[in-house]
Amino acid sequence: MTVQRQATGTGRPEGAETGGRPAVALRGVVKRFGGFTAVDGLDLEVRPGTCLGLLGPNGAGKSTTMKLLTAQALPDGGSIEVLGFAVPRESKRARAAMGVVPQQDNLDEELTARENLEVFAHLYRVPRARRRAAVDDALELAHLTARQRTKVDDLSGGMRRRLLIARGLVHRPALVLLDEPTVGLDPQVRAELWGLIDGLRAGGTTVLMSTHYIEEAERLADECALMSHGRVVARGTPAELIAEHAGELVVEHYGPPGRLAEVERLAHAAGLPTRRTGPSVSVLKAETLPPSLEEELGPDGVRRAANLEDVFVVLTGESVE
Repeated sequence: MTVQRQATGTGRPEGAETGGRPAVALRGVVKRFGGFTAVDGLDLEVRPGTCLGLLGPNGAGKSTTMKLLTAQALPDGGSIEVLGFAVPRESKRARAAMGVVPQQDNLDEELTARENLEVFAHLYRVPRARRRAAVDDALELAHLTARQRTKVDDLSGGMRRRLLIARGLVHRPALVLLDEPTVGLDPQVRAELWGLIDGLRAGGTTVLMSTHYIEEAERLADECALMSHGRVVARGTPAELIAEHAGELVVEHYGPPGRLAEVERLAHAAGLPTRRTGPSVSVLKAETLPPSLEEELGPDGVRRAANLEDVFVVLTGESVE
């Protein structure tokens, strides 16, 4: 599905065009909650018209970063600029030009799908003459036209999540923030939403999407920024991250703890990274294994292509959920 960007007939929200500047820029941002530092000197930029996947385990600082961008949380240090506006000082103007899709479902269950969108079209000051068309477009985008008169309480989980996304797009924002957009959904519904998000990217909307689903980031993001402990520890296209941190080939070895420890020792002595996952150890960048080391490691290794999950585990020390 491809979504074409259209003019609203009243011009873009002020600040929607960044004039070559990043659509989002965080520089040295710090956020503490008591003695816990959730965001620790974060530097992050998002280029206009791209989709950046903010990837990391739970507790990495992804959701806090989203709250900082919308001024739901205030930074303890650093600077934030969204669509040319300084946040939090100009957060109201920034919010008018962006769409926000929260992790938690906060739709009004007593209203219909259409009524939910109408309320937000009014709140975002879509001109009355454009409001009906804006709501119709959002319903079509979310494949909910046939269910527009259905109360939210009677919609399925996937429909509700599509409606959340449509609500964040009803005023045709220049930037969309998606905070864990498919968390808790079954694979089929998740795939449906991927099509919706991919349509935004194809249509030129700037998207910042936080997720801990590796496949989601691989499929949708032009670039990924991998967060750990409140900082970006690696950034690039999925292919670049895999090539740099995992190489082309991985060899998995299975066995008892002593056997796995021996594989790790041999690989590390040769300067190769490893990944421990349950009953196996994966040797990364295995295409560089010298024949003598291959012989020492033994013939029991299972070969496969490296992937972004390998990068995730190696850089964060976390297992993928």
